Amino acid sequence: MTKETKIKVRGYHLDGYQHVNNARYLEFFEEARWAFFEESDAIKTLQKKNIMFVIVNVNINYRYPASVGHTLLIKSKLNSLAEIGGKTSTFKQTIYLENTDTIVCDAIITFVLFDAKSQKAIATTEEIREMFVDEVSN
Repeated sequence: MTKETKIKVRGYHLDGYQHVNNARYLEFFEEARWAFFEESDAIKTLQKKNIMFVIVNVNINYRYPASVGHTLLIKSKLNSLAEIGGKTSTFKQTIYLENTDTIVCDAIITFVLFDAKSQKAIATTEEIREMFVDEVSN
């Protein structure tokens, strides 16, 4: 499943060079991931089990400077889910200038499933993997 999220660039997003500050892109990606998860039944099931997503690595490529007035289109896709028994999975997120093919930046976000009770990363189980099969394959 690929989810699209729009964000309008505001003045407070900018750095001293009048471009979106690099740290703001992390916020934009996070906003888009929240939007992605809000539509997933799997996330609701995991939340009931006190399992959450925890980001462990972010790799961002900055490609084009966005500035005030631009509308950004963020495409988010669950890129890979850990093999059964594995712990790390990835999201692929790409920010475009709306209505263009211009890539502003793209990122691979690595996360683990985290048990809120034990405060530890947990391995992907067959049950968890099945919950996300549709999200990964779409």
